[in-house]
Amino acid sequence: MRIISAVCLAGMMALTMTACKGTGGSGKNVIISEKDHETVVNLFGAMEKSKPDASNIARTAFDKTIEMAEERLGITVDYRTYTAENYKEKTYDDVALDRVRHHMDDLYLLNPDTIQILGMEGALLDLSELENTKNIREVVRTANTVDGKLVAVPQEVVVYGLFVNTDMFDEYGLALPETPEDLLECCRVFKEHGIRTPIGANRWWLESFVFAIGYADLYNNGHTQEEIEALNRGEKKYSDYMRPGFEFLKELMDRGYIDAETACTYEAIEGEGPDFLAQKTPIVMAYWGAANADTAYGKPDFELKVIGFPSSRGQMPVVSMTGYGISAEAGHLEEAKQVLNAILSDEALQVYAETNKVISPSEHVEVEHIPALKPLNDKIKENVYVLGSNAGMKLEQWGNTCQIVRELMEGASVDACMEKFDRLQEETLGR
Repeated sequence: MRIISAVCLAGMMALTMTACKGTGGSGKNVIISEKDHETVVNLFGAMEKSKPDASNIARTAFDKTIEMAEERLGITVDYRTYTAENYKEKTYDDVALDRVRHHMDDLYLLNPDTIQILGMEGALLDLSELENTKNIREVVRTANTVDGKLVAVPQEVVVYGLFVNTDMFDEYGLALPETPEDLLECCRVFKEHGIRTPIGANRWWLESFVFAIGYADLYNNGHTQEEIEALNRGEKKYSDYMRPGFEFLKELMDRGYIDAETACTYEAIEGEGPDFLAQKTPIVMAYWGAANADTAYGKPDFELKVIGFPSSRGQMPVVSMTGYGISAEAGHLEEAKQVLNAILSDEALQVYAETNKVISPSEHVEVEHIPALKPLNDKIKENVYVLGSNAGMKLEQWGNTCQIVRELMEGASVDACMEKFDRLQEETLGR
């Protein structure tokens, strides 16, 4: 089962056409090229090049780095974009897979599951040979390495956390939660004081709790690679890691701390966001960029903090990784390598990070962030995190876990969910 996982792209270039969902609707998908002329490097991505007066900050930041590369290298980059009125025929990931396999472009923006599939097929170039990938953070290298090859690199690290109204915590004398037990106690107190739903949720991001609880030790005990190799050989079960997180989620739902039925009808931020901003619920979950966006949680009327999800090792950020990859058989291979190397330079990544106020993949690039993001940023700087997407794991993580969490929300038992993981692992390794 391959579930589309573009929720990760919410923080990068505002990609909203996928997000852990399959196909549906009616209409057509069209691949278009921005202009009809001979180019040196063809880039397949989600959006067209911004107009000079465009207000989309993420695209503007990306365009700035592309322009820097074009001017420095004397190379033209032509955007080839995915446009879909709906998803009846193919998703963005379906189209990207087809285009890479048929060598239709040179450079691609890819979602985690697509990176994993193409990396395992040997369809993506090993980017470790590029000079500027030597500066990337270990979290990026871990997430996007397949069979020892670094097959994709993003322009930002997308981090998920709990957004909390600290005024409401202070009102009831509560410390911000570190462990699952802490969070249960906070929710109990909120509920007793008349707060109907302590945790606002949507149908996409509850798997972040599962990753934080299930993989806290795996990514922070010094034996990450050995444990992943054991999972890939079938010597360990994903279900053994996932069970505590699913049991915790079920307890949150059973106690009424999360309204699962309502959450199933909510899109990310659009559903639970209004109650959070109105201070009717003290906790929601979102990605880093939502704290900077005025259209999300950038201007609350209360003291906001963004912390990691509760785990046995304390507050734990959840990281999910998109990335740019180069076709191993690109028609303009050397030029594509030059372009990607240029936009991954510290100079270009500094421009991107300062424009979007995000965490850079480069260890050398730091930008000022709002105080609310300090707890999350501190953890990332300490290399404390778990990955929600990891191309080195043979079983795709983000999309599959999202789908199985959805089944839990709809009434499936924890045992049934774990059986689903076991079947998926057997099917994946059987292939």
